[in-house]
Amino acid sequence: MVVKIRLARFGRTNSPFYNIVVSHARTARNSRPLEVIGTYDPIPKKDSYDTSGKLHKDIKLDITRARYWIGVGAQPTDTAWRLLSMVGIIEPKFRPSTTTTTEKKA
Repeated sequence: MVVKIRLARFGRTNSPFYNIVVSHARTARNSRPLEVIGTYDPIPKKDSYDTSGKLHKDIKLDITRARYWIGVGAQPTDTAWRLLSMVGIIEPKFRPSTTTTTEKKA
């Protein structure tokens, strides 16, 4: 059976909060997962330890468990892939360049 790493949404209206979960591919988004490996808060907040005043999105992840599930063949969704690449577990997906080169060859 295919296992996926994906986000399960929690929180209120206009205030989302996500658990990063490992679950079977054919189950509902908010059904009981195999394992919860982290959380993601997409609403930017000020970091109390950062004096620059920049806003940060909060990603908490159990890196060893995420590497384990990737190692045994779990397939992350596109959003989970982006979060895992931000943490440094997997390589970012290739993004095609928006600029095109139209140079003439001599």
